[in-house]
Amino acid sequence: MNADVVIVGAGVLGAAAAWQLARGGSRVVIFDRSAPGREGSGTTAGNLHVQAVHTRRPGQEVPLDSARFLPLQRAASDRWESVEDDLETSVELRRSGGFTIAETPDQCQELKEKHTWEAAAGIPTEVLDGDAARAALPLLGPTVAAATWCERDGYANPLKVTPAYLAAAARHGAELVPYAPVREITRRGATWRVTAGEHVVETPVVIDVAGPWLGEIAALAGIRLRMTPVAIQMHATVRAPVTLSHLVQHIGEGLSVKQVTAGNLLIGGGWPAGSLNLAGRSATSTRSLLGNVALAVRVLPFIRDLRLLRAWAGPLAATPDEMPLIGEVPGEPGFLVAGGTYAFTFAPLWGETLRRLAEGAPPPVEIADLGPDRLMTQPMTHEGRQRC
Repeated sequence: MNADVVIVGAGVLGAAAAWQLARGGSRVVIFDRSAPGREGSGTTAGNLHVQAVHTRRPGQEVPLDSARFLPLQRAASDRWESVEDDLETSVELRRSGGFTIAETPDQCQELKEKHTWEAAAGIPTEVLDGDAARAALPLLGPTVAAATWCERDGYANPLKVTPAYLAAAARHGAELVPYAPVREITRRGATWRVTAGEHVVETPVVIDVAGPWLGEIAALAGIRLRMTPVAIQMHATVRAPVTLSHLVQHIGEGLSVKQVTAGNLLIGGGWPAGSLNLAGRSATSTRSLLGNVALAVRVLPFIRDLRLLRAWAGPLAATPDEMPLIGEVPGEPGFLVAGGTYAFTFAPLWGETLRRLAEGAPPPVEIADLGPDRLMTQPMTHEGRQRC
C-alpha cells in the first residue's frame, strides 16, 4: 500500500495535519495505537490561550519562554477564527475573553511585562488593578491584586475538535486506522516503510504526532529525541447555572477555570497527576486535587459552594525546555515531528505548518528554533529497529 503521507497519532495535531493535507489532494493514512483523540487530546482542558501563559505549571522545573510563545499564539488565534466554517460543524468554540490574575507584587510586575510583550505581538490586552478587575468580574476574590484582560481568549470542546478534523479529513479521502500501533519504521532511499498492525504502507513522508509516545515512534526510525512526557490532571464540578462567562487564569500559579457549555466548571492549571502510565490510565493525585481546588476557591470564592463531580489525568508530551517541538528531523528527509505543551491551542497552526513542510513549502511562522535538532541524541542505525 502506498500513501503520500503517513501520520502516526490521531490526536488533535494528527487530525489537523490530516485535514490540511487531504484537502490539498494528498493521500493520507493515519495510524493510532488506540481510539482517536482518547489520550492527551481528549483529556485536555480545551483552552485557547492567546494572552501570555504562566511560565511554570506546578512541579515544572524549567520555565517556558512566554515571550517566544506569543507570536505563535497570535498566529494560532487567527486560524481558530475559521475552524468551525472550515470543518462545517460546531466544536463549541467560544471567544468569550479571559482574565489572567496576579496576587503578589512580583506577579503584578509580571503582568505588566507580559502586557508589553503582547502589544509587540499584536495581541490586545488591558492591565487592571484589583478593584478594576473585580468591577469587570465581580466573582473575583479579595486576594486578586491585578489582572490582564484579553478579549481573544476562549476555549473549544476537545471531545469535538479532534473528531471534527478527522471527519473533515475523511471527506477528502484520508484513511484512519485505529487500534493499529506502529511497530516498525524503516527507510530505503527516499521511501519510508511503516508497519502498523497488519498494515504496511510506503510513503515519502512520515509525520510523528504521537503525543507522549512521540519519542518511542521516532526511535523506531532510529531517531533519538529527549522527550519528558508527564501526566497532569483536571477537575470538573457538577453542572451549575451560567455564572462564569470568561476564562480565568493565574500568572504565577497553576490555575485555569472556565464554565463550559454543559454548565460544568473545569478547574485545571497543569497540576501533576499521581503517576504517568503510558500503558494504561494515569492515576490522579489527591494532593494536586486539594491544591488546585483550594487555589480556585481563593481566586473565585463562589466555587466553594459547588460539588466536585470528577477528576481525571492525561498525558502531556512535554520537552526538556518546555517549548514546542515541530520540524523535519535533520538527516532524515521526510520524517516530521510535532508536539510539546499547549498543542491544543496551536493545533490549527501546527496542522498548516506540517502540511507546508510535507509539501516542501516554507512554514507560515518562524520555527527554526523549535526544531528537533535541539533534542536529538546519538542516532541508531536504520537496521533491525522494531517495537519491543
